[in-house]
Amino acid sequence: MEIQQRNDTRRGAFEAIEDGQEAGKMTYTWAGDSKFIIDHTEVSEEFNGKGVGKKLLMATVDYARNNNLKIIPLCPFAKSVFDKNEDIRDVLFS
Repeated sequence: MEIQQRNDTRRGAFEAIEDGQEAGKMTYTWAGDSKFIIDHTEVSEEFNGKGVGKKLLMATVDYARNNNLKIIPLCPFAKSVFDKNEDIRDVLFS
């Protein structure tokens, strides 16, 4: 599975692609220069239960760490993963 990122000055997304098909997508909106809001996570029905959402979130966390950014997880899925995993909370905006 390949994770691709689309990004512009206001919005962006991480997309999971497998065999040329979109398995899932996590969208975000910029909230200034140093933080962004994860606003939606969506996984295609045929990929449910395969960890696609978590792979998308981990790619987002890596992007935030590598670029010294903070994340505001408004998406219920992203928030639940942050709540369960202390080791990724270093990128949370507080």
